[in-house]
Amino acid sequence: MVNFSLVVTSDHVYRGKKADEVTPLVKERLAKEGHQLVYNVVVPNNPDIIKSAVLDAISRTDVVLVSGGTGPSPRDISYDVVKGLASKELPGFGELFRFKSLESVGYGVILTRASAFVVGRSLVVVVPGNPSAMGIALEILMPVVNHAVEQIHGEPHH
Repeated sequence: MVNFSLVVTSDHVYRGKKADEVTPLVKERLAKEGHQLVYNVVVPNNPDIIKSAVLDAISRTDVVLVSGGTGPSPRDISYDVVKGLASKELPGFGELFRFKSLESVGYGVILTRASAFVVGRSLVVVVPGNPSAMGIALEILMPVVNHAVEQIHGEPHH
């Protein structure tokens, strides 16, 4: 079992103007896969607050999901914050995410900077802030999450 954290970055959800649809989806999907969401928080699109939330999350779990902040808008800063904390970027995640999203989103997939990073000893994945994006991210992650965590922790290849 892998323990996960979730950081939802959204001014609208943070202010209560929009319902958080991502957290329930993550809890349900992780439970089905035998994993657990042990920490989750909703934060505004503020770089210092996002940084603090991600650092708090990596201190608690081996995998951190960040929802929101991957687009080209001036308010889309989660990708930039996480990249600034990271020791490594794992671009294959974003490449596969965009490929799998092409059918439902169309060419608009080029506007997302979805990616995966190593921050400390945790895998941190940043995806667009909607349930369908998180569903695709979890679909990609579930088959490899145990191996990814082992590799990040320096365990030998099998």
